[in-house]
Amino acid sequence: MSASHDHSEVNQGEMQCLSAIILSPLRGNVKMSPCETNRIALRQIPSLLENFLQRGRPTEKQSPSRQASLPLPSLTCRSGARPADLCYTFSMKSAKSGALRIVSLAPSATSILCAIGAKQYLLGVTKWCPDVAPVKGLPKLGDCWHLDSVDEILKLKPSLVIGSVPFKTETLAKLLDHPLNFLAKNPRTLADIENDIRLLGRITTHAAQAERLIAKMRREFASITKKSRDLETRLRVYCEAWPNPRISSPPWVAELVKICGAEMVLPPGQKVTDERVAQAQPDVIVLAWAATGDKAKPRKSYQVTAWKDLPAIRNKHVYVVRDELLNTPGPPLLAGAKKLFQIFQEVAAQEPKP
Repeated sequence: MSASHDHSEVNQGEMQCLSAIILSPLRGNVKMSPCETNRIALRQIPSLLENFLQRGRPTEKQSPSRQASLPLPSLTCRSGARPADLCYTFSMKSAKSGALRIVSLAPSATSILCAIGAKQYLLGVTKWCPDVAPVKGLPKLGDCWHLDSVDEILKLKPSLVIGSVPFKTETLAKLLDHPLNFLAKNPRTLADIENDIRLLGRITTHAAQAERLIAKMRREFASITKKSRDLETRLRVYCEAWPNPRISSPPWVAELVKICGAEMVLPPGQKVTDERVAQAQPDVIVLAWAATGDKAKPRKSYQVTAWKDLPAIRNKHVYVVRDELLNTPGPPLLAGAKKLFQIFQEVAAQEPKP
């Protein structure tokens, strides 16, 4: 499952204007408050965190108040937004010092770290991570939604714990009761995901490998787009991340649908009603329910009364895609895009010719 798409009590309107949050138990480490109307400029986040990582531990001469008020790199916000409030203490060393020790509570982060050759910095992962990365030998911990105890994390002595937004507030509180630095990634689009890759590349001093991964993903997406031009029908698609309450798949999935030559007919990453789906008249319904693998249940779609006249229902075009292929914002999306294109090819071939 993708930890990034659990449905938590965090204020979604506030969280969506951030691309990353860095917190410490002292409420000091790079703490970003939400901007009013727009996202913080994404390009600023990697350099901000890199600056944070490379400052190292405070010297004995530095007072606590000085630690929290050292000069910060400026943040540029897009039009209509105000700068984020930032303050931090310094308690981490960069990968260059050989002291970087990462616990990943987000499968997306795990998949990225392994894909850029930075697996050696991983100490522990979630039970979902082996589905998207070669980490079967590492200790399996909780995630940003369920964390029974922080003790297993503390035993690993991480210098950085990586999670994702949204997270369960109680889980984060457990983490921040201890001396842990916590980075919460909050991608929404493919561009955000590229920035996450760059961010983790800089943290681990694998920036070149990160750029190569981004280039590979762009090439493969472009290849699918080129093939999609041969599709004679532009299909109308509804992708679902959760059935109750009904939630459409995240924005990056809408982008994948477009890459594959189709159109997402409902706003992504939002609660939707049966009636709204019915009004949208999708030709295809794709189910990728969080934390279910490939166990989403198409029969439930066929049983929705309001959907009985949908083209997707009449023509039996309800498909299941493994959740981690669409809900993990990282390299697994390549396989997810290929699977979507395969589905659209199959459906398009069955559509009556004009």
